[in-house]
Amino acid sequence: MTTLTASTKETQWTLDQAHSELNFKVKHMMINNVTGTFGSFDLKTQTDGNDFTTAEITLTANTTSISTNNDTRDGHLKSGDFFDVEHFPQLVFVSTSVEQNDSDSYTLNGNLTIKDVTKPVKLDVEFGGLGVDPYGNEKAGFSISGKINRTEWNLTWNTALEAGGFLLADDVKILAEIQLNKSK
Repeated sequence: MTTLTASTKETQWTLDQAHSELNFKVKHMMINNVTGTFGSFDLKTQTDGNDFTTAEITLTANTTSISTNNDTRDGHLKSGDFFDVEHFPQLVFVSTSVEQNDSDSYTLNGNLTIKDVTKPVKLDVEFGGLGVDPYGNEKAGFSISGKINRTEWNLTWNTALEAGGFLLADDVKILAEIQLNKSK
């Protein structure tokens, strides 16, 4: 396991916005998942060469860019009941360590800040590999997944259902497809 300290990393990676996405899923009425996305986010990574176990990662997502393809629901998610985007326009993830499990699977540990709450999270990372695009740019691809309990970040709004249970599950699945550009 690599624990990260002050940056001495030589290789910079930037987010390929056109080939990356940050999504979430939450169970609605205990019968299906609603999917949402953050349309505006950025990720900066520093590594020792192409060794991603040394990665220092900072992701910021604009909470104002949240979308579930429903304007009413999106407005509610932006309100004080959830993300309170007026006071907390960003959520932030900062890595603390990366553990390699096998040749293409990692565990990414870090601190996630939503609103004014910071808590540790653990994410599963599948390394898709390295490639060079037709323009000579080196790329790296990752699929990231994890789960958080939204109530730990004071995203607690809910309502009871007449038949029992609640409208929204507490668990939120995090799903991201990330493509990075290696800086020259």
